[in-house]
Amino acid sequence: MTPRLTPRLTPRPTGRTARIRLTTALSLATTLVVALLGLAAGSASYSLAEIAGVLAGFGSPADQLVLIEFRAPRVAAGLAVGASLGLAGALTQTFARNPLATPDILGVTSGASLGAVAAICLGGGTYAVAAPLLALGLPAAAAVGALAAAVVVYGLAWRGGVDSYRLILIGIGATAALGGVTNYLVARAQITDASAAAQWMVGNLAGVSWVSVWPVVVVLALVWPFAAAQSRALDVSQLGDDLASGLGVDLNRHRFAVLGCAVALTAAAVAASGPVEFAAFVSPQIALRLAAAARPPLAASALVGACLVTGADALARGPLPGDTPVGIITAIIGAPYLLWLLIRHRPGQEAL
Repeated sequence: MTPRLTPRLTPRPTGRTARIRLTTALSLATTLVVALLGLAAGSASYSLAEIAGVLAGFGSPADQLVLIEFRAPRVAAGLAVGASLGLAGALTQTFARNPLATPDILGVTSGASLGAVAAICLGGGTYAVAAPLLALGLPAAAAVGALAAAVVVYGLAWRGGVDSYRLILIGIGATAALGGVTNYLVARAQITDASAAAQWMVGNLAGVSWVSVWPVVVVLALVWPFAAAQSRALDVSQLGDDLASGLGVDLNRHRFAVLGCAVALTAAAVAASGPVEFAAFVSPQIALRLAAAARPPLAASALVGACLVTGADALARGPLPGDTPVGIITAIIGAPYLLWLLIRHRPGQEAL
């Protein structure tokens, strides 16, 4: 009698799955090392033993002040902002099946920047004005701006479906228009407000405090389960809209969920640090190539983003002269990669 075969409900991990898990674990270990280096970097250097002692409650009051009150919020902000941008970039790149489809290029970052700059310039605030405006005013304004930009870009790109290249072209136009409005607000603002907005617009972690870190952490913690729940739909959507619909994926609901997660993450990150250019673009692509996956892995992309932003900020406070804004360093890293990606792309070639 022939034995009855039953389907296996829990598939065994494949070689690709094992590599994704290994990449995620290595990214986590690297991020922890970079975070410790971020605590050590600065005008007053500390050894790892001294850092461990201060974190355990020992050390002089001066060391406690430097590490706990000044450097720890900055490192935590770099981790949270980088993870948020890395995750947002992985979602939008996979959703559009194109590595250029990041919050920076799709207008989401520019919309969040416009909302936050409007809160600074029109609200009469400054970058260090106070915790209530920084914790409530800027995140709310950035969220509204990011959401409005995403809705407009997605609506203009819709033609019975969304083509990735049309979405990118419309996003580039929206980014330019929103950037023009933002520059107009800065030009018309009072000198103190304009100076604060200009400093914030380059992407800077120098003025962050624990008050500005917690909103990003909370948003990241709330959004992550929703983003992880879209993993299967993200995998299936790589096969094309028709096949994904045939396999039971509700494309409209899936797209709204992905865009909603990306908008929330980008708005929270931009509100805390300003627009950190190219972090959402580079991080998923690094994770994709390390994991040799079919699409950017979400957890690894978030960890690579955290490592990138925190490492760039540590570099700004360490070897480089002065306190260079982190957005400048990530732009220097990301811009050549973007040019290389555009040069090597061939017509008809799959983007991811």
